[in-house]
Amino acid sequence: MPQSEEPSDCTYVLITGANTGLGFATCCRLADEFLTSRPISQFLKLIISTRSAKKSKDTVARLQQHVKSKPRARAVYGPRISFHAIQLDLTSLRSVRAAAQELLSSVPKIDTIICNAGIAGPVTIDWLQAIWAAIVDPIYSVTYPYFARGSLGLLTKPQLSTSPGKHADQSSDASISSSTSQATPEPPLGEIFSANIFGHYLLAHALTPLLAHTSHAPARIICVSSIETPQHAFSLTDLQGLTTTQPYHSSKRLTDILALTASLPTSKPYTDNFFTPPDSSRPLAPHPRFYVCHPGVCATEIFPLIFLLRWIKILTFYIARWLGSPWHTISTRKGACAPVWLALAAQETLDGLEEQGGLGKWGSATDAGGSERVRRTEVDGWGYGGKMGQGADFGNRGRRRDAKNLTVEDREAFEDVGREAWREMEALREEWEERLG
Repeated sequence: MPQSEEPSDCTYVLITGANTGLGFATCCRLADEFLTSRPISQFLKLIISTRSAKKSKDTVARLQQHVKSKPRARAVYGPRISFHAIQLDLTSLRSVRAAAQELLSSVPKIDTIICNAGIAGPVTIDWLQAIWAAIVDPIYSVTYPYFARGSLGLLTKPQLSTSPGKHADQSSDASISSSTSQATPEPPLGEIFSANIFGHYLLAHALTPLLAHTSHAPARIICVSSIETPQHAFSLTDLQGLTTTQPYHSSKRLTDILALTASLPTSKPYTDNFFTPPDSSRPLAPHPRFYVCHPGVCATEIFPLIFLLRWIKILTFYIARWLGSPWHTISTRKGACAPVWLALAAQETLDGLEEQGGLGKWGSATDAGGSERVRRTEVDGWGYGGKMGQGADFGNRGRRRDAKNLTVEDREAFEDVGREAWREMEALREEWEERLG
């Protein structure tokens, strides 16, 4: 449908990484819940990103078939749900820029961005430790696994030059500094950092003109994080996670930090800069709202396993759920509960929950029978909502063993890290935008 023919009451939602796993399930669930919860006069435009035109075409076809197959939706499907596909490789900053330019010229606004796409990179598992942990500590070990290690120093392909970088399919003993060996050195850019957070960060900034055009409420940027984002996984001295064996968890911890501190006064100088459109001198007012969520423990392919091990993993997830874990959603559809809820909930609902319990990280959870719900999730140094004394309200079920109740000092330290993280991300964004020209 051409932009000029779009219905006036249309919600535009951009979902990255939409062709498989949690991204595809989020698209399906979002369409289903929109059709059954919104008036027939309202429309939804799902903007999906994949890495290739072939994947985009296939994904749109599968989504159309999914929506049309729903008995309750068939009669009202018509033009209420439509799709727009773009190609986006978050590890290529030129691809990010091209995707943003395409959207700026093809859609009138974006109400919500769901930053879902991400990679884990190669992971090494200590199988003896993993098997023993699953036997003696079945719930905790498959919720907060401590037997996996990521690869050090994975870099994106060169963004500007032919200088070599180290990638997932290259020798692991290549030097991180290899990309700086040329006469005009290009600074290293972490592959997992770029795919999981920095590519989304640049994209959201480039799309601020579209985020400014929402009518009923501030635009939303929903960051899909992970249940496992321990404090020790991230360091400001290694923003991109190049020197840690937990680069995936480092990127997700940084995601939590940025989202939870985006509206704080201490971060305002940098968020004002971030939310200032490229051709403007004034930040958006009000700022779009950042939200952070996680899918629980899903049986996705972000950590690929061979067929037999995959089914053993799924079985252990079910056992953990039956034994009382609230976080084992297992299916991607149940894992999509939290991001879809954040995308469709009334702004008054979200504002009321934050006023009562503080800015939270929202997780997809289930009971033993698999009935899903959205639940606040504890974040190291922030607690359940940045407020003291909330631990007793949630109990110890599903909690990390090393978690501790929030203190004033912890909260202040978290705000300080958030301010510095925003400062460094803005500096990095401006540096790369200048390099890209």
